[in-house]
Amino acid sequence: MGRKLRYLGQSERAEIERLHNGDALAAVIAGKVGSHVATIYRELPNGYTGAVDEYGRRVYSAESAQRTFERNIKRRGERVRAD
Repeated sequence: MGRKLRYLGQSERAEIERLHNGDALAAVIAGKVGSHVATIYRELPNGYTGAVDEYGRRVYSAESAQRTFERNIKRRGERVRAD
């Protein structure tokens, strides 16, 4: 059977924010958060604020990413399981 679907939580997004804004690589972030590197690469655009730091890197906000996540879940609606 396949892997169980798991969403990132607020605390994991806060850890991503701390590490990404501190210049950590996606592989390091994934290891600390306990997810796949691809998950981190998919998550980062959800939390970009439009601002850039002094090195030209986009700034990630956990709060912005959480709002995006909640908006997407709400827009998707409830799914009906066919058992």
